[in-house]
Amino acid sequence: MYPEPRIETIGEKKLIGMHISMSHANNRTAELWSSFMPQRNTIPNKLNSDLYSLQIYPSTYSFQRFDPMASFEKWAAVEVSTHSNIPEGMEALTIPGGQYAVFTYKGNPIHATPFFQYIFGTWLPSSEYELDARPHFEVLGAKYKNNDDASEEEVWVPVRKK
Repeated sequence: MYPEPRIETIGEKKLIGMHISMSHANNRTAELWSSFMPQRNTIPNKLNSDLYSLQIYPSTYSFQRFDPMASFEKWAAVEVSTHSNIPEGMEALTIPGGQYAVFTYKGNPIHATPFFQYIFGTWLPSSEYELDARPHFEVLGAKYKNNDDASEEEVWVPVRKK
């Protein structure tokens, strides 16, 4: 149904961006990105033009017992070489290094629910991995097209061997 992920080990990543607290039931993603996008070009020391959509889930968050009201932190950010000269209204974030299962999602992001259900409900339980307590993120690169069926993005899920 969906392609197997590649497993990558990365070093820490430095990001600068904005964040907001939200839940899936109270999805504030559009609000976050509409605040971030007009200011993204004020961020110095960008490593590339990719955008990062990142989620930090609390330790109590359960992917197996999905609760649409469960709150988490959502970021809109870019990767930078250094956290110096952070623009006003933005913050620094460091993603710790580690292993990630990297999936490619093709299609309109608004139709991604079955894709994520596959990752957390089918692939992860049957794999040799378990979730690790680090940020989850999507890399929105050159092939990403907002709300477009031809869109493509990378979904990075933090994992460690069981």
